[in-house]
Amino acid sequence: MKNLEHDLDKLQRDILRLATSVEEAITGAIGSLIGRDEDLADEIIDGDADIDNLSNAIEEECLRILALYQPVAKDLRRVSTVSMINTDLERMADLAGSVAGRAKAMMEAPPIPVPARLSEMTDLVIQIVHLSVDSFVTMNAEQARAVIRRDDEVDQLNDIIIHEIVALMKRSPAAIEPALSLFSAVRHLERIADHATNIAEDVVFLVEGNRIRHHPEAIEAD
Repeated sequence: MKNLEHDLDKLQRDILRLATSVEEAITGAIGSLIGRDEDLADEIIDGDADIDNLSNAIEEECLRILALYQPVAKDLRRVSTVSMINTDLERMADLAGSVAGRAKAMMEAPPIPVPARLSEMTDLVIQIVHLSVDSFVTMNAEQARAVIRRDDEVDQLNDIIIHEIVALMKRSPAAIEPALSLFSAVRHLERIADHATNIAEDVVFLVEGNRIRHHPEAIEAD
């Protein structure tokens, strides 16, 4: 059905637009933290409403397509996958807003050293987010599985950075309050990577029809 194909194509464009906005929010949130940029933090927090509106519109469109066309097989999986991806992207945006909020809290205290590897972790998370969405666009289950495996790298960087923050708090009790905000921001970043992993798992389901969530043995392709 041409009308269904047209609506599915539009749905894909909308989810890509949402993904781009979310990537920008993540980058901006960490940038506001590292650069102690209050204006940028406010921009990220205020921009969350626009992301929510687009996310809500995508969800409504998914429901409309399901009701109007009653798609089956791969088309049904595609709409369901977009709906799940939409949810994860919206949650990523919420987490980016929380990072910006922690950045603002840190600005109210004397500066503390930001772990050098935070930029590396940020770059990796943004890359994972981008690749997870790209694997959906290209219907590439192999790339999606690669994204899932890279989540371990994020976890390792997270552990290193958290260790540095804890060590800072032990050395300098005066740094505890801003360090706790930084601790939370890093945890939020790690959670963003988890949502990107969810997207990659959804892509494998879309392409292969297999659910691999909670089944680590299925991450490697047969």
